[in-house]
Amino acid sequence: MKRLENQLVRVGDGILCAVAIMINGGKILVGHRHYTKDKWKDISVWTIPGGRSDVGEIIEQTLRREVAEEVGINEFEIIDFIGEVPGAKEGDAVLIFHCETSAEAKLMEPEKFSEWKWLAIDEYINEKQYSGFNPVAKQQIVKYLAELTVKN
Repeated sequence: MKRLENQLVRVGDGILCAVAIMINGGKILVGHRHYTKDKWKDISVWTIPGGRSDVGEIIEQTLRREVAEEVGINEFEIIDFIGEVPGAKEGDAVLIFHCETSAEAKLMEPEKFSEWKWLAIDEYINEKQYSGFNPVAKQQIVKYLAELTVKN
């Protein structure tokens, strides 16, 4: 638990990104994100809720703010810190957290996402289409979810 707490109190610097493996009833939340070349590169990928920290913002605040902004979920429990991986953008670092909720996701940013959906964990693990956002993060998430599934 100390490891989780240590990550949640880290101070954001605009480079750290916090993302949530959001679980509800044994399903994981994924969103179809559409990036544009003016922002980064022209690509559409399935991703998970989360985003970049503001300078001086505590990582728990970043995680809660980003989840609320992207999917409208304000009530969720942060269960575990899964790990840190390099971001898709050079120099970024992504902090991955296991979160659980009973809330429904809403499409809050239709200019960025076309949909959010709850996906069976085994489908997330096995379907290649859900690995486009960050292969290193996906690998770590899949390993964690596989271990979680074995425990339950």
